[in-house]
Order: sequence, then structure tokens, then C-alpha cells
Amino acid sequence: MRFGSTRMIRCSMGAMIVCLLGIALAHGQAGQAGAAQKPLMAEDAFKNVQVLRGIPVKEFMETMGFFAASLNMNCISCHIEESGGSWARYADDTPLKQTARRMVLMVNALNKGNFAGARMVTCYTCHRGSQIPKVIPSLAAQYAVPTAEDPDEVQVVPALRQAVTPDQILDKYIQALGGAQQLAKLTSFTAKGTYSGFDTDFMEAPVDILAKAPGMRATIVHLDDGDSNTTYDGREAWFAAPASHSPVPLLPLVGGDLEGAKVDAQLAFPGQIKQELSSWRTGFPDVTIGDRDAQVVEGTTSTGARIKLYFDKQSGLLVRQVRYTDTVIGVTPTHIEYSDYRTVAGVKLPFTWTVTWVDGQSTIKLSAVQPNAAVDAAKFSKPAPPAPK
Repeated sequence: MRFGSTRMIRCSMGAMIVCLLGIALAHGQAGQAGAAQKPLMAEDAFKNVQVLRGIPVKEFMETMGFFAASLNMNCISCHIEESGGSWARYADDTPLKQTARRMVLMVNALNKGNFAGARMVTCYTCHRGSQIPKVIPSLAAQYAVPTAEDPDEVQVVPALRQAVTPDQILDKYIQALGGAQQLAKLTSFTAKGTYSGFDTDFMEAPVDILAKAPGMRATIVHLDDGDSNTTYDGREAWFAAPASHSPVPLLPLVGGDLEGAKVDAQLAFPGQIKQELSSWRTGFPDVTIGDRDAQVVEGTTSTGARIKLYFDKQSGLLVRQVRYTDTVIGVTPTHIEYSDYRTVAGVKLPFTWTVTWVDGQSTIKLSAVQPNAAVDAAKFSKPAPPAPK
């Protein structure tokens, strides 16, 4: 994705609002978000939502990232320049937003009329990173040497299905971390480090990570104008951030975002990884990540979401997680790259991870980890919306 000015980069924390559909905070809704027990819908939180109605706010934000990834555009490419400093100005209509609404309806009709409603065609199908889809074949591309790709979705090759079993790869992973017995001894940890990303203009901000088995996790980023807090208590997940980073101060995570929070909490204590996911399968071709070959294993969550895990073929350590969020206009991938493994209380933990999704990228680098620390379970509950400063 292509990003513009510093002001534009601050469009949000965790899910940037980017081009194509007008939004602005509806009167009084932002302050009530924390009290709602069900997901806040896009049309209840924002003004001038005409097509993408009836979906949660977080999913609405992710559709913005899907548009950006499909057209290689940023916030002010489709909105007006003034919206970079005012959430309310996202509601202003522009010719590109009006075109986008027609395109969404066109794609919906195309899928309904030709594929029984299955989402076989999306914005990305035709645009592929270009604002105007190309209609004339490129002979240069046709006869050029294919470039190496790092695919977001690797497919099973039937001939490889029996080459190695999921148990073999996962057992090697557990052993590489320190072994099942050692992993069982790690029941909680607290960590300190730095966070950087689009929302901080890539400046490092202090971060605290709290984790407690069997699957609770909190990430608190200390920003200049308030804390950003993502929590998962084993059942529900929440995201809170100051107004300069998110148009809604407190959101419940649902759907693929909730599944992602759950998987991240589970992977903090991977000794039970075989039981946490099901329907494990291999048979994928090896993927090169950096200069290392990685083996791919896919597991399924309790709701049927697919999670791909990439393990360094030599060390056995997890180097990438890829998961998918289903939105009303298409499926978006999220990459998490793990590196800098260090031994803490006999267990190897990644001290650096980079999260990349369709509308942002962030990196967390840990500097200190305290194993088996006492962590109050309340730390993983629904956070309070950040107080205005």
C-alpha cells in the first residue's frame, strides 16, 4: 500500500480508514460504544454509509484496507485532504467514493448472477494494485521470466501430502522451543519493549505484553495521547485507543479478528498447540522466507477459520503465521513474522514480531520478559475507553 503524509498515516490504530466510502462519527455513538454488548454496526457509528451497511465497525474498517490493497491507494486518494486531520470530513462525498459504491453493487450482482452468490470476483480480481484495470495484454509480462512470489495463500499439492505429517512438524516445533515438560512450566509472563508502526509514524513507543495460560493476552501501547489496549480474556476480545488513532474509542473484536486474538493468546503458550487447532494438514510446498526454507502446516479453529503456520525447516521454530478475515467484499490476509528467539526459563520465545495486514504494519521488539509473573486476570478484561487529553 502507498501512504502519504504524516497526518494521513495517523488515520487509525490497527485498522486505517482508507479510500472509497464516506464516514464520520454519528452523534453520541462513539461515547456509547463501550457500553454496547453487541458489535457496533458501521451505519450506527458513522454517517453517510450507503452500501456497506449491516456489518461491524471493525469489519467496515477492514473493507477500507481491502480497497486500498486492491487499488494501491491511500486515505486522501479517495477522501479529501482535510479528512487526514478530521474524522468527520471522511463523510464528505467525492466522485471516487460514488464510483466505489457503484463498483461494489456491480461486483455483488456479478457474483450473484454468475456464481450463485459465491464471492469469486472481488475488487482485487480486476484492479490488482491499479486504479484503472488494464484491458490489453502485456507482451513484456507474458514473455518475461516469472518473478519469485511470497504467496499469502499456498495451495496443497496432492503429491506432497504424505511427505511429512503435521505431527512430525509440530513435535519438532515443541522440541525446538524447549520440550513439552519445559513448556508446561511456563504459565504466565509479562514483557516490556517497543512498538512502532504506521500509527506512530514508525517512531518507537513503549509497550507492555501480559499473557496468562491457558489463553489470555493483553497488549498495551503507551502513546503520547493515551494508551492503546488490545485484550483477550479467553472468550472476548476488545480494542481501545485514543481518538487521534481510532474513530471509535472502544470496539469488541468479532469474527476473524476475535479468532486472531484467540490464536495469538494460544501461541503465547504453544505446548497445547495440537489441541488448540484441529483438522491439521500438510502437503503444501516449502516456502522461502528470507533465505530460509519453511514448511507449512494448516490448522482450523473451532469456528472453521484456517490458520497457516510456517516453520523453519532447519530449526523447527515458527517463523510466520498467516490468518484470514472474511469481510463483506473479500478475504483479507494477516501475516505475523516471528524472529529473534531467546531462551526464557528454559523456553524459547520470539522477542520480535511484525504484523502486516492490508491497511497497516507494526513491529514489537521485546527487551525484557518476566516468566511466571503474577498477573491479575482483570488485566485481560474489557478495557476502559481512553480518557480524552
